Amino acid sequence: MQSRRVISKPQKESLVSPIIAAIASALIPGLGQILARVVNRGLIILASFITSAGLLIWRIATEGARYTGWKTIISKAYKLNPFLYLITILMIVTYIYAIVDAYLTARPGAKKSKAVGMIFMIILVFFAQGWEIGQIDLGALVRDADEAVPALTKVMWPWAKAISHPEEFRTSYVEVQTPCTDVAFPSGEPKTDEPYLIADPTCGVPSEVEVSLGTEFHVIGRNFVPGNEVEIWWKDSANREFHHRVDGDYLIVTPDKNGSFDISVIMPYRTLTPAAEEGVKTWQIQARQLISVGGAVASDELKLAVEKMIETIFIGMMATFFGILLAVPVSFIAARNLMSHSPVTMVIYYLVRTILNIIRSIEPLIWAIIAVIVVGLGPFAGILALTLHSLAALAKLYSEAIESIDSGQIEAIQATGANWFQVISFAVIPQIIPPFVSFTIYRWDINIRMSTVIGFVGGGGIGYLLAQWIRILDYRSAGIAVWFIAITVAILDFVSADIREKFV
Repeated sequence: MQSRRVISKPQKESLVSPIIAAIASALIPGLGQILARVVNRGLIILASFITSAGLLIWRIATEGARYTGWKTIISKAYKLNPFLYLITILMIVTYIYAIVDAYLTARPGAKKSKAVGMIFMIILVFFAQGWEIGQIDLGALVRDADEAVPALTKVMWPWAKAISHPEEFRTSYVEVQTPCTDVAFPSGEPKTDEPYLIADPTCGVPSEVEVSLGTEFHVIGRNFVPGNEVEIWWKDSANREFHHRVDGDYLIVTPDKNGSFDISVIMPYRTLTPAAEEGVKTWQIQARQLISVGGAVASDELKLAVEKMIETIFIGMMATFFGILLAVPVSFIAARNLMSHSPVTMVIYYLVRTILNIIRSIEPLIWAIIAVIVVGLGPFAGILALTLHSLAALAKLYSEAIESIDSGQIEAIQATGANWFQVISFAVIPQIIPPFVSFTIYRWDINIRMSTVIGFVGGGGIGYLLAQWIRILDYRSAGIAVWFIAITVAILDFVSADIREKFV
């Protein structure tokens, strides 16, 4: 076998001399190449320089937006963002390269080259601008890694939050009065068979913010479980409960071997306005002790994640189902080979195609926001958004499958005098079932994935739950949701592959 030699053909003769071409590219980048009759290269260079120059001017204006006067804006922009120097240098080098390329291209008898170097420089300029606009900071990956590791660890292994152990607390309390009156108030009664508290004195006044401390109470606790921590709480006259703090830390005491403890606590700030506290009120000093821990049970977060994951699956399933119902009939009038028989059908074809392209160009996330405005928060909004996008996407895929079928079968059926519906039934549908099944499974997989995302904007499903947990920095609960999403997608991928193997 003889090898071929690829011979580069000389390009068309330049309209100007190499010097004129170089000067032209110096004035307008790419103009020299156009005059040298390498139009495509010249247009690419011109468009690239206009775009990159516009981006550079925009970044300079953004960085120096706080200043006035173009000289001051430019100087301050380069001072605030030294990376602009690199972009400017690369643009200057590319500009010089374009001038040299114009000179070489316009030389008599020059062979047509692919201008790899020129393309590389243009890509390098855009890469540098993308790096600056994207504010890429690789150092942050290392510098802030220590702060991210704890959160990522909780997300990657969240199962400590998936299991809970029911805890039973026993609460004992003693009542105190505010303010003090002439009538004696009981301080609590000793008991022999259960924990109890005694307070001394039995009345007092709450603390005043930045004015004075409240009454100090000496609290005695007896008959508690030895060694088990006891939390001290207050309950005011409005039944508001709060954990007592000392120097910012919650007050927790540990009973001795006899189940006893003695502490002193200051009556905290009132939670109601002074007017609401007028008259004699009763407060409680509470002692809460954990007395038992039950067996392992599924946590509320785990149950909620399962519930919302099921909701997510059905959002994707219902959206796919409705999308198929709407897309199948639309795909037949969006297929050119079926609609090209008359001007009227061609008008319908172009109209349907245009509408589908508009719907498909808008992301499901945006449709979900619109649906939430119309029907409110919840899974119905997610179903509407995904159905609309599925209609446009599946109709396009289905119509392209119809356009790629064997036209011989259509002609054969038409030769028998069959009408349009008979042609569809006997010549088109048998050929499109395999690709239709494949596209449907593919779309179902997409809808399941997207249904987890549209929840972030209120479209229901586990995405909404995940967004809430991330906002409150509950990374273990968020990790449970992430794991459920990953497991569900993996299972659906296996199921869809099995279905595709049987029907496609």
